[in-house]
Amino acid sequence: MKFLYDLLPVILFFISYKIYDIFIATGVAIIATLLQVLYDYIKNKKIDKMLLFNGATITILGGLTIIFQDKTFIMWKPSVLYWLFAAVLFISNYFLNKNLIKLAMGQKIELEDSYWNNLNNATGLFFIMLGFINLYVAYNYEEDTWVNFKLFGITGILFIYIIFLTIYISKVSKK
Repeated sequence: MKFLYDLLPVILFFISYKIYDIFIATGVAIIATLLQVLYDYIKNKKIDKMLLFNGATITILGGLTIIFQDKTFIMWKPSVLYWLFAAVLFISNYFLNKNLIKLAMGQKIELEDSYWNNLNNATGLFFIMLGFINLYVAYNYEEDTWVNFKLFGITGILFIYIIFLTIYISKVSKK
């Protein structure tokens, strides 16, 4: 259910784009994300860091898209967000000695630290790659194709990555 909640602004962006255009869709995505931030704060008295990153990124790049009527900014948004995620994973692991993947999943899964580092590195590299794939589609295909890819392609790639992670974890876990 959380997955659908997290995907809600993208779904609303997609629907708004199909009905109107990329600029209206961008405004809808900004509003939806900011409402999620507000809801998260009211419900939990704090804001999830990933939601905060996403909210800041969509507000800044989406705002620039609307102000300058230039779709390039919103097309860069997923890549910037993925690269920020990758940077946080690498910086927290190598400079702060905090493996965020282990912090997120470590209470439910028991792995040796080397496997947690593998998961952290693989996930960071995955996000870097996903950022480049997004830009490849944005610059080499029609706008409509990019919008479809943003919802269906990226979601599919994430789903496949989660399957591979699950298989890896099942093979190396201490059970």
